[in-house]
Amino acid sequence: MGASDASRPRYAGRLDLQHGAVDMSHGSGGRAMAQLIDELFRRHLDNDLLAQGNDQALFRPPAGRIAVSTDGHVISPLFFPGGDIGCLAVHGTINDVAMCGARPLYLTAGFILEEGLPLADLARIVASMARACNECGVPVVTGDTKVVERGKGDGCFITTTGVGVVADGIDISGDRARPGDAILVSGTIGDHGVAIMSKRENLGFETEIRSDTAALHDLVAAMIAAVPDIHCLRDPTRGGLASTLNELAQQSGVGMQITEPAIPVRAEVAAACELLGLDPLNVANEGKLIAICPAAHAERLLAAMRAHPKGQNAAVIGEVFEDPHHFVQMETAFGGNRIVDWLAGEQLPRIC
Repeated sequence: MGASDASRPRYAGRLDLQHGAVDMSHGSGGRAMAQLIDELFRRHLDNDLLAQGNDQALFRPPAGRIAVSTDGHVISPLFFPGGDIGCLAVHGTINDVAMCGARPLYLTAGFILEEGLPLADLARIVASMARACNECGVPVVTGDTKVVERGKGDGCFITTTGVGVVADGIDISGDRARPGDAILVSGTIGDHGVAIMSKRENLGFETEIRSDTAALHDLVAAMIAAVPDIHCLRDPTRGGLASTLNELAQQSGVGMQITEPAIPVRAEVAAACELLGLDPLNVANEGKLIAICPAAHAERLLAAMRAHPKGQNAAVIGEVFEDPHHFVQMETAFGGNRIVDWLAGEQLPRIC
């Protein structure tokens, strides 16, 4: 996807980005597909590597270890308060790469489009993706587009793959939590899931609840600069805080104890969850992370997180302890103690 203006083909007419729609010819490999790529995708996402115009991007690997992650995005609706599938596809994969302490470098993007998708919607999605890439400093360097028949998709699905580099000396992994470690969260939980549900179900709340979708690699870099010996990082997306802590407890072979009053939840999110019968611990996030580090470094790490715009509401929420059963437990606001289990079933499908 890419070429200089002089080498770009000329077409009989421009794409009708206001009234036109995706049709099967846009996935045929012919002139219509070339026009879609040239006038829409390349227009928004162009950069030197994409402009090579090949089916792959060539670049020199930097020093350090390479980190790669891939993620499919099937969220419904495509547009929601605080974001859309375009920026979400960028943020989600950048965050997956960053959770091992990597500096994200490049993205690839695969689009599956449904026949009939308005070109105006597609242009809006790709423009949002481009803005997110520019803000993050991580370009899309190669991609692919396919079109499926009407009724065989749901507008637009996007798969992104991220490539990053981990500096020598950084060892962050889900199996490194140790008894005595502190557990921190970077901010309020449940914002994304409640924003999606309110939009999907046409729920009107007094205050609009917006998704927290955001790329966290700059926050991670600030955290590592302050505390290089972070043991674990993980973004609590599907399944929320509860499932992610259980995942880390199993991976590290430990137990975890968290404190309910310490967990930051926006009042409007808590109220919406109470109305809908949801537990905020199970609700998805797209712009928050969990960090586990030695207790001796917890206050320094907390200060670094709170000094960053994406960590202003960070909090220490618990600690790691020895437990052969690998349970996650929570001291409740009423002074009791309960098991925090994995999310059972699918609380809210098509969340990311």
